[in-house]
Amino acid sequence: MKKAYLDNASTTALRYEVIQEVTHILTENYGNPSSTHAIGRSAKVIVETSRKTIAGLINAEAREIIFTSCGTEANNWIVFSAVKDLGVKRIISSKIEHHSVLNAVEEAGKQYGIKIDYVNLLQDGSVDLTHLVQLLSEDLPTLVSLIHVNNETGTVLDLERTGRICRQYGAYFHSDTVQSMGKTALNLRELPVDFLVASAHKFHGPKGVGFAFVRKNTPLKPMIYGGEQEKGFRAGTEAVHQIGGMAKALELSYANLENDKAYISDLKSYLITQLDKCFPGYKINGQNENLFYNIINVMLPLSNDKTSMILFHLDMQGIAVSRGSACQSGSVKPSHVLKEILSDEDVKKPSLRISFSHFNTTEDIDLLIAALKTL
Repeated sequence: MKKAYLDNASTTALRYEVIQEVTHILTENYGNPSSTHAIGRSAKVIVETSRKTIAGLINAEAREIIFTSCGTEANNWIVFSAVKDLGVKRIISSKIEHHSVLNAVEEAGKQYGIKIDYVNLLQDGSVDLTHLVQLLSEDLPTLVSLIHVNNETGTVLDLERTGRICRQYGAYFHSDTVQSMGKTALNLRELPVDFLVASAHKFHGPKGVGFAFVRKNTPLKPMIYGGEQEKGFRAGTEAVHQIGGMAKALELSYANLENDKAYISDLKSYLITQLDKCFPGYKINGQNENLFYNIINVMLPLSNDKTSMILFHLDMQGIAVSRGSACQSGSVKPSHVLKEILSDEDVKKPSLRISFSHFNTTEDIDLLIAALKTL
């Protein structure tokens, strides 16, 4: 049976060069990067060279890159440290954040008694920046935490404009860029952002490693206490092979960015053409002119009783897609993102998140369309 993997917003396949890099490091550079002997120093060189590579690709400084195990860890560190270390008395976020932010913000409110405000959303699911300005007009030390590319709909936040608003009102600005890192150019020297978060497995790197960008001279305290690794912010022996693999993956992603973006955009257009032809009446959830190029979330003109079993039926035919975030795949609840932007009736209808990478082909889309026709 032919298979089609169309769930790249969940995770991506490793590039061959990344596998080679990780394997080489595991074989040749097995030293502890905190050791002072030659074998340890060679591992340390990989860690610090990777840090410089990543910083250079996003126009940051090496000291502003802190390696973590994933985006979730980095988001939690920034949210809680903003409250404990930066004197934040309020967090402004949205109801369509990834759960690593949504749940962390709620927990920070419970634990520390800070104020939590949620910015309004426009009909297309994008953030109402006018409402953000209104919220920020209340003079409280604030962290604004808003996702760059929504992981379920692909709605894009204007980082530059949002950051300028935050700076105007003296608020810290944190953005989860897990879905966009490696897929769009980011210039941290120019963008008015204090904190960004990334995860390697979203841009064809290994799982279990990510990083946080923390603007220099921001007085955060450690997330894990122990040794002096990661400039004292995150104790514990670094996963050298994961870090090296992540740097290689990001380097390759940006080296191929324009070609991959054009190719993936064509795939998405092809899918829309096939949906127009075979499923008239379908709807793109969160549809606006500013959806990210590799994600599309579609509501299909199928009966509501197909909703609960649609992923099972597609999986049986070798098609991998999702109904929302992979982190919530075990939940029977409707997508929290779609719940915010769709009517109660439409939330019950069958919706799919389809997400592409450069590994996909039009044949994958044909297989998906053929499988959907059998429902």
